[in-house]
Amino acid sequence: RVTYEGYVIECEKLGLKMEKEFYKEILGHTIPEIYQQFYGRYGQSFPMDEVLKRVHTYMEDLFQEQGVPLKEGLVELLVYLKANGYQTVVATSSTRERVNKILKQAELSKFFDASVCGDEVEKGKPNPEVFLKACEKIGVKPEKAIVLEDSEAGIQASFVAGIPVICVPDMKYPEEQFAKKANTIVGSLRVVLEMFLSGEIS
Repeated sequence: RVTYEGYVIECEKLGLKMEKEFYKEILGHTIPEIYQQFYGRYGQSFPMDEVLKRVHTYMEDLFQEQGVPLKEGLVELLVYLKANGYQTVVATSSTRERVNKILKQAELSKFFDASVCGDEVEKGKPNPEVFLKACEKIGVKPEKAIVLEDSEAGIQASFVAGIPVICVPDMKYPEEQFAKKANTIVGSLRVVLEMFLSGEIS
C-alpha cells in the first residue's frame, strides 16, 4: 500500500493518474516487468528510473519516521515458527538491496533463514522459479513447503511449483481463476498462526 501511495504521488507530479486497478496488475512482478507495464500504460517516454527512485525514497523516509507497516499477526507467526524449528524464506520480486533494507528497518532479519529476490532469478512470478529456488536453498521439497502470498502472480507461481499456498489478501482479493489454485484464503496471518496451533498445518 505504501508503494502504491508513492506511485500516486509521483504520477500526479507528472500530470498522470496512477489507478489502483493498474497497480494491482503489477503486484508480485519483477522490476523489469514493471518497467514494461508502465511503458505500456504511459508511453516509452515515462521517466521510470526517476519515478522508481523517488518512490523508494518516499518509502524509506516514511519507514524512518513511522516504522515499517507490518501485516497483522506477522511477528507472532514468525516468533512461533522460529521457536518451533520451522525454516523460513523470503521469496520476493523485490530487489536484494531493497529487501535487506526493509527487513533491517523492520527488525525481521533474525526470523528468516534465507531469501531469494527478484534480481536473483531469470523469471519472476507467476513463473515458479523464485519459490523453487527458495526450497532449494533450505533443502526442502516443494510439496513439503508452504507459501504465504497476497498476489495473484504469487498464487500462480506456487501452484505451478507444486507448493501448497495460503493466500492472505492485501489490496486485492484474488479472482476466481487464482482463488481456486490456493489451498485456502484467510483474512490475516493470525489465522495462519491458529492453523499451526490447532495442528491444521504441521
